[in-house]
Amino acid sequence: MITLKEDTTLVGVSELRTHMEKILEESKKHKVLIERRNKPVAVIMAMEDYNKIEETLEALEDLALGYLARERESGSKSSDYLDIEEVLKGVKKK
Repeated sequence: MITLKEDTTLVGVSELRTHMEKILEESKKHKVLIERRNKPVAVIMAMEDYNKIEETLEALEDLALGYLARERESGSKSSDYLDIEEVLKGVKKK
């Protein structure tokens, strides 16, 4: 196990197999980067940190969708999408 930065530890796959409990405890304190053949393949992190990242991503997605909705509502890209009623009419005809 090698500490790269103050908040990241590097662990090889073989070490992960033999020291799983110790590495899981380490992941509660900071990120653990798993590598195979000197290439990063995975990250283990505390569930709390993961949940914070997920919440941030969801908020950013909502923000982006809000901007798209506002842009479409203003009519600047009205030719780029179909209204849901138009789509449903096309589906019912088939």
